[in-house]
Amino acid sequence: MIALTKKRRRRRRTTRRQSLRFTPTAWAKLLFLRDAGPTEVGMFGFTSADELLLIEDVALVRQRCTPVTTVFDDEAVADFIDEQVDLGRTPQQCCRIWLHTHPGDCPLPSRTDEATFAEAFDGPDWSVMFIIAEGGRTYARLKFNIGPGVSKRLDVAVDYTVPFEGSDHDRWQAEYEAAVECIDPFQTRGANHFLLDDAWSDDEAQIQRWHESEWVAS
Repeated sequence: MIALTKKRRRRRRTTRRQSLRFTPTAWAKLLFLRDAGPTEVGMFGFTSADELLLIEDVALVRQRCTPVTTVFDDEAVADFIDEQVDLGRTPQQCCRIWLHTHPGDCPLPSRTDEATFAEAFDGPDWSVMFIIAEGGRTYARLKFNIGPGVSKRLDVAVDYTVPFEGSDHDRWQAEYEAAVECIDPFQTRGANHFLLDDAWSDDEAQIQRWHESEWVAS
């Protein structure tokens, strides 16, 4: 009986999860935007109409960023959705997958991340939260808001079997500069100091625990 239980546990551990996939170009742009500044940065993933977990591109909206937060401008998000619908994309293709970066090595969602995912993405029937840390580790979770609600972790993969374009660093840099307002993490006082104080106090204890703990990449 004990041996059978161990076998069952082993099978569960080796079962592969469903994957959130990126085209090589989308992945390259994600890494470029992650490293473009000293703060977090958030974006939406554009997916294939036929494969809603295949990200073909990522896009920024106007936002204010600190090392521990990203705050999207509400008007910019509304304009972004209208623009994508006018271009022929469905909401499922352009605003169901929320991606953001974490400075440092830990991609685990903070309390602020969890609150944002719970509140800002409670309307759609499904959505995904994806995080990539500066060190390369990733976290992805799919949730369904219909019925009793289900949440499940996703693997992350770059899919080289699909057609993809080359990189365009100049265009990506221009998009970053147009959309992202970085709050200088090293400024001591100024017009935005209260934003930094609030952001750091909210997640400071959890960030400290991340640095002190041994985290195993999924």
